[in-house]
Amino acid sequence: MIKKYIIFICITFFFNNISLSKTISDSIKNSEEPKGPTKTSDYNLAKKYIQKADRYDNKNKVYKARKFYKKSLKLLYSSNKDYLPDANIFNYLGYVNGKLGNFENAELYYILGLELDPNHNGINTNLGQLYVNSNRIDNAIEKLKVLENCNCEEFLELDNAIKSGSSKY
Repeated sequence: MIKKYIIFICITFFFNNISLSKTISDSIKNSEEPKGPTKTSDYNLAKKYIQKADRYDNKNKVYKARKFYKKSLKLLYSSNKDYLPDANIFNYLGYVNGKLGNFENAELYYILGLELDPNHNGINTNLGQLYVNSNRIDNAIEKLKVLENCNCEEFLELDNAIKSGSSKY
């Protein structure tokens, strides 16, 4: 448990330093450069691979699904390196790591994403489902409380996962 927190603190410190140096270098460059993922970016290609992997996963074609999850993971790491920290990128990094069975990494990325956007519906849902999967129902219920006023499908998705005791992982 202490190991997790030390890793979390190191990662947070690392991204804070990257964020500061990236902000300084961005202010030096001209302002016409893209500030986030563009249509042709690794981020968008990763999203397409994740969608493809999810379709294979739903058909129980596990080998093909894992292949596309791994491809998307490489692209997401690249996107994370190229842009300022972004909650959506952290959400996908958490999701893909979870799908590949890297639950500790998934949780760390979700937590980093929540530091940037504590009310991110996707992150709260996915982290809640990760908690359901690891039998931490109290933590999952906390994430459900964050979503209770969103009037969104994420609330229903997490609520169903808690009630059934099973998640998408």
